[in-house]
Amino acid sequence: MGTATLIVLGDGVVAGVLLKGSKAENSGWIVITAGWAFAVLCGIFVANACGSPAAYINPAFAIGISIAHGGWANLPQAIAGDFVGAFLGGVIVFVQYLPHWKGTEDAGLKLAVFCTGPAIRNVAANMLSEIIGTFVLVFVIGAIFSKAAMPSGTVGGFGPYLVASLVWGIGLSLGGTTGYAINPARDLGPRIAHALLPIPGKGSSDWSYAAIPVIGPVIGASLAGLAISAFGM
Repeated sequence: MGTATLIVLGDGVVAGVLLKGSKAENSGWIVITAGWAFAVLCGIFVANACGSPAAYINPAFAIGISIAHGGWANLPQAIAGDFVGAFLGGVIVFVQYLPHWKGTEDAGLKLAVFCTGPAIRNVAANMLSEIIGTFVLVFVIGAIFSKAAMPSGTVGGFGPYLVASLVWGIGLSLGGTTGYAINPARDLGPRIAHALLPIPGKGSSDWSYAAIPVIGPVIGASLAGLAISAFGM
Protein backbone atom coordinates (compact mmCIF):
# COMPACT_ATOMS: atom_id res chain seq x y z
CA MET A 1 0.00 0.00 0.00
CA GLY A 2 2.84 2.39 0.82
CA THR A 3 4.65 1.80 -2.46
CA ALA A 4 1.43 2.01 -4.45
CA THR A 5 0.82 5.42 -2.85
CA LEU A 6 4.38 6.43 -3.69
CA ILE A 7 3.88 5.60 -7.37
CA VAL A 8 0.37 7.03 -7.69
CA LEU A 9 1.58 10.42 -6.47
CA GLY A 10 5.11 10.23 -7.92
CA ASP A 11 4.30 8.99 -11.41
CA GLY A 12 1.13 11.07 -11.17
CA VAL A 13 3.05 14.33 -10.93
CA VAL A 14 5.23 13.30 -13.88
CA ALA A 15 2.10 12.55 -15.91
CA GLY A 16 0.65 15.92 -15.00
CA VAL A 17 3.76 17.74 -16.16
CA LEU A 18 4.41 15.74 -19.35
CA LEU A 19 1.09 14.69 -20.85
CA LYS A 20 -0.74 16.91 -23.32
CA GLY A 21 -3.84 18.68 -22.13
CA SER A 22 -3.01 18.43 -18.44
CA LYS A 23 -3.48 21.60 -16.42
CA ALA A 24 0.03 21.01 -15.01
CA GLU A 25 1.65 20.58 -18.44
CA ASN A 26 5.16 22.04 -18.72
CA SER A 27 5.28 23.08 -15.05
CA GLY A 28 8.80 21.68 -14.85
CA TRP A 29 11.44 19.87 -12.86
CA ILE A 30 10.81 21.68 -9.57
CA VAL A 31 7.21 20.48 -9.59
CA ILE A 32 8.29 16.91 -10.37
CA THR A 33 10.90 16.79 -7.62
CA ALA A 34 8.53 18.35 -5.09
CA GLY A 35 5.77 15.93 -6.07
CA TRP A 36 8.08 12.97 -5.56
CA ALA A 37 9.10 14.27 -2.13
CA PHE A 38 5.44 14.49 -1.09
CA ALA A 39 4.89 11.04 -2.60
CA VAL A 40 7.59 9.59 -0.36
CA LEU A 41 6.10 11.30 2.69
CA CYS A 42 2.62 9.94 1.98
CA GLY A 43 3.97 6.49 1.10
CA ILE A 44 5.72 6.22 4.46
CA PHE A 45 2.60 7.21 6.39
CA VAL A 46 0.39 4.80 4.45
CA ALA A 47 2.84 1.93 4.90
CA ASN A 48 2.96 2.62 8.64
CA ALA A 49 -0.82 2.80 8.89
CA CYS A 50 -1.27 -0.43 6.95
CA GLY A 51 1.01 -2.48 9.20
CA SER A 52 4.61 -1.86 8.10
CA PRO A 53 6.51 -0.03 10.87
CA ALA A 54 9.72 0.00 8.80
CA ALA A 55 7.92 1.50 5.77
CA TYR A 56 10.78 0.67 3.43
CA ILE A 57 8.80 1.32 0.17
CA ASN A 58 12.18 0.79 -1.55
CA PRO A 59 13.87 -2.62 -1.93
CA ALA A 60 17.33 -1.05 -2.20
CA PHE A 61 16.82 0.85 1.06
CA ALA A 62 15.57 -2.33 2.72
CA ILE A 63 18.71 -4.16 1.62
CA GLY A 64 21.01 -1.35 2.77
CA ILE A 65 19.43 -1.10 6.21
CA SER A 66 19.51 -4.88 6.58
CA ILE A 67 23.24 -4.83 5.84
CA ALA A 68 23.72 -2.06 8.40
CA HIS A 69 21.49 -3.31 11.20
CA GLY A 70 20.25 -6.81 10.41
CA GLY A 71 16.57 -7.72 10.06
CA TRP A 72 16.83 -9.98 7.03
CA ALA A 73 13.81 -12.07 8.04
CA ASN A 74 11.28 -9.50 6.82
CA LEU A 75 13.13 -8.66 3.62
CA PRO A 76 11.50 -11.06 1.10
CA GLN A 77 7.92 -10.00 1.80
CA ALA A 78 8.89 -6.33 1.97
CA ILE A 79 10.56 -6.48 -1.45
CA ALA A 80 7.67 -8.46 -2.96
CA GLY A 81 5.19 -5.93 -1.59
CA ASP A 82 7.22 -3.06 -3.03
CA PHE A 83 7.15 -4.47 -6.57
CA VAL A 84 3.46 -5.39 -6.48
CA GLY A 85 2.56 -1.97 -5.10
CA ALA A 86 4.68 -0.20 -7.70
CA PHE A 87 2.99 -2.08 -10.54
CA LEU A 88 -0.48 -1.31 -9.19
CA GLY A 89 0.46 2.33 -8.75
CA GLY A 90 1.45 2.50 -12.40
CA VAL A 91 -1.91 1.05 -13.43
CA ILE A 92 -3.77 3.63 -11.33
CA VAL A 93 -1.84 6.49 -12.94
CA PHE A 94 -2.75 5.11 -16.37
CA VAL A 95 -6.43 5.16 -15.43
CA GLN A 96 -6.24 8.62 -13.84
CA TYR A 97 -4.85 10.19 -17.03
CA LEU A 98 -6.84 8.01 -19.43
CA PRO A 99 -7.86 10.71 -21.97
CA HIS A 100 -4.37 12.21 -22.12
CA TRP A 101 -2.43 9.25 -23.53
CA LYS A 102 -4.03 9.45 -26.96
CA GLY A 103 -3.49 13.20 -27.12
CA THR A 104 0.23 12.87 -26.37
CA GLU A 105 2.12 11.99 -29.54
CA ASP A 106 5.62 11.59 -28.04
CA ALA A 107 6.06 7.95 -26.97
CA GLY A 108 9.11 8.93 -24.91
CA LEU A 109 7.01 11.24 -22.74
CA LYS A 110 4.53 8.44 -22.11
CA LEU A 111 7.34 6.11 -21.01
CA ALA A 112 8.83 8.80 -18.78
CA VAL A 113 5.61 8.88 -16.77
CA PHE A 114 6.24 5.29 -15.68
CA CYS A 115 10.01 4.94 -15.37
CA THR A 116 13.32 6.72 -15.58
CA GLY A 117 15.70 7.25 -18.47
CA PRO A 118 19.09 8.91 -18.87
CA ALA A 119 19.61 12.46 -20.11
CA ILE A 120 22.79 11.21 -21.83
CA ARG A 121 22.87 7.46 -22.44
CA ASN A 122 26.15 6.11 -21.09
CA VAL A 123 25.99 2.80 -19.23
CA ALA A 124 28.90 3.44 -16.87
CA ALA A 125 27.95 7.04 -16.10
CA ASN A 126 24.26 6.20 -15.68
CA MET A 127 25.07 3.30 -13.34
CA LEU A 128 27.38 5.53 -11.31
CA SER A 129 24.67 8.19 -11.01
CA GLU A 130 22.19 5.68 -9.61
CA ILE A 131 24.83 4.28 -7.23
CA ILE A 132 25.72 7.73 -5.91
CA GLY A 133 22.11 8.88 -5.60
CA THR A 134 21.06 5.78 -3.69
CA PHE A 135 24.15 5.85 -1.50
CA VAL A 136 23.25 9.41 -0.48
CA LEU A 137 19.65 8.36 0.19
CA VAL A 138 20.49 5.46 2.47
CA PHE A 139 23.55 6.96 4.16
CA VAL A 140 21.86 10.26 4.99
CA ILE A 141 18.77 8.47 6.32
CA GLY A 142 21.15 6.49 8.51
CA ALA A 143 22.64 9.78 9.69
CA ILE A 144 19.22 11.35 10.32
CA PHE A 145 18.19 8.51 12.62
CA SER A 146 21.61 8.01 14.23
CA LYS A 147 22.08 8.54 17.97
CA ALA A 148 24.85 11.02 17.25
CA ALA A 149 22.56 13.25 15.18
CA MET A 150 19.58 12.87 17.49
CA PRO A 151 20.99 11.84 20.88
CA SER A 152 17.71 12.34 22.71
CA GLY A 153 15.61 10.60 20.08
CA THR A 154 13.95 13.88 19.13
CA VAL A 155 13.62 12.92 15.46
CA GLY A 156 10.41 11.10 16.44
CA GLY A 157 7.48 11.89 14.18
CA PHE A 158 9.58 14.29 12.13
CA GLY A 159 11.39 11.36 10.50
CA PRO A 160 9.15 11.02 7.42
CA TYR A 161 9.34 14.76 6.77
CA LEU A 162 13.13 14.72 6.94
CA VAL A 163 13.29 11.74 4.56
CA ALA A 164 10.95 13.50 2.13
CA SER A 165 13.15 16.60 2.27
CA LEU A 166 16.18 14.44 1.53
CA VAL A 167 14.47 12.90 -1.51
CA TRP A 168 13.59 16.39 -2.74
CA GLY A 169 17.23 17.42 -2.32
CA ILE A 170 18.48 14.36 -4.20
CA GLY A 171 16.10 15.11 -7.05
CA LEU A 172 17.22 18.73 -7.28
CA SER A 173 20.95 18.07 -6.91
CA LEU A 174 21.55 14.64 -8.43
CA GLY A 175 18.45 13.76 -10.41
CA GLY A 176 19.21 15.54 -13.66
CA THR A 177 21.39 12.74 -15.04
CA THR A 178 19.10 9.71 -14.90
CA GLY A 179 15.86 10.91 -13.33
CA TYR A 180 16.98 9.47 -9.95
CA ALA A 181 15.21 6.13 -9.74
CA ILE A 182 17.11 5.33 -6.49
CA ASN A 183 14.51 2.58 -6.02
CA PRO A 184 14.31 -0.64 -8.10
CA ALA A 185 10.57 -1.10 -7.51
CA ARG A 186 9.79 2.50 -8.41
CA ASP A 187 11.29 1.93 -11.84
CA LEU A 188 10.68 -1.71 -12.71
CA GLY A 189 7.11 -2.09 -11.42
CA PRO A 190 5.67 0.79 -13.48
CA ARG A 191 7.88 -0.16 -16.45
CA ILE A 192 6.18 -3.57 -16.48
CA ALA A 193 2.82 -1.79 -16.24
CA HIS A 194 3.82 0.33 -19.26
CA ALA A 195 4.69 -2.80 -21.22
CA LEU A 196 1.37 -4.51 -20.42
CA LEU A 197 -1.15 -1.66 -20.48
CA PRO A 198 -3.02 -0.68 -23.68
CA ILE A 199 -1.47 2.79 -23.88
CA PRO A 200 -2.13 4.34 -27.31
CA GLY A 201 1.08 4.84 -29.28
CA LYS A 202 3.25 3.93 -26.33
CA GLY A 203 6.33 2.60 -28.13
CA SER A 204 9.14 0.67 -26.47
CA SER A 205 9.49 0.14 -22.71
CA ASP A 206 13.29 0.60 -23.12
CA TRP A 207 14.29 -2.75 -21.64
CA SER A 208 17.89 -2.15 -22.72
CA TYR A 209 18.14 0.44 -19.94
CA ALA A 210 15.94 -1.27 -17.34
CA ALA A 211 18.74 -3.06 -15.47
CA ILE A 212 20.54 0.16 -14.50
CA PRO A 213 17.83 1.60 -12.19
CA VAL A 214 17.59 -1.82 -10.53
CA ILE A 215 21.24 -2.80 -10.13
CA GLY A 216 22.62 0.70 -9.46
CA PRO A 217 20.37 1.39 -6.45
CA VAL A 218 21.08 -2.03 -4.95
CA ILE A 219 24.84 -1.42 -5.20
CA GLY A 220 24.55 2.11 -3.82
CA ALA A 221 22.34 1.03 -0.91
CA SER A 222 24.62 -1.91 -0.08
CA LEU A 223 27.66 0.37 0.04
CA ALA A 224 25.74 2.80 2.23
CA GLY A 225 24.75 -0.04 4.56
CA LEU A 226 28.40 -1.01 4.94
CA ALA A 227 29.32 2.63 5.58
CA ILE A 228 26.60 3.01 8.21
CA SER A 229 27.87 -0.10 9.96
CA ALA A 230 31.50 1.06 9.74
CA PHE A 231 30.67 4.43 11.31
CA GLY A 232 28.50 2.85 13.99
CA MET A 233 25.49 4.93 13.00
